[in-house]
Amino acid sequence: MLFASIDFVRIVREAGLLIWPLGLCSVIAVFIIVERWYALRQAVVIPEHLSEAVIEGRAIKGDRHSSLGRILEFAANHEGDQEATKAYARLEIIKMERGISYLDTIYAAAPLIGLIGTVTGLLGAFSVVDPQTRMPDPVQFTESVGYALSATVLGLCIALPALVGSGFLQRMIEKRTAHLDLLLERVLARHGSGAVTPPSLPAKS
Repeated sequence: MLFASIDFVRIVREAGLLIWPLGLCSVIAVFIIVERWYALRQAVVIPEHLSEAVIEGRAIKGDRHSSLGRILEFAANHEGDQEATKAYARLEIIKMERGISYLDTIYAAAPLIGLIGTVTGLLGAFSVVDPQTRMPDPVQFTESVGYALSATVLGLCIALPALVGSGFLQRMIEKRTAHLDLLLERVLARHGSGAVTPPSLPAKS
């Protein structure tokens, strides 16, 4: 019943030119969330057969099709150079975060873009004055104010999924990073002696 009483076509129309940046933000947010979720799957980052091989201490041959595989291949090609291997692992972790910073920008910017639409809409509503009474028409004024707020609603509807998606993807990256830390420590312990400091998830600014 609630949605049946809402004129979504008019909401979009009342947003004016700002519907284009809002629409672009929504498309980019959906693309990043779907692409990163697909790219951060367990099979793509840490394949089970490679993980089990590292844990069990079996002979491992890395490949270029997964993050763990690339790290193992690099470690095999640079055996004895633990610092280089850890630096390469940090690069793999940074690559996992690719695009997520844009979600942070979107969920901060979308409501502000919507607020611009609301302010301009309110200015338009106050500018409509009946020449006889010198006052805004109450019905038209109320309706105009209601639809002026639609731009902010659109901005919030875009920001919320971007915020949730960013948090979800960050948790996925933290989980994958912790797993990679453990496996890398195991690999480096076999390739050399001494304390091993696995790569950590880069701090967000």
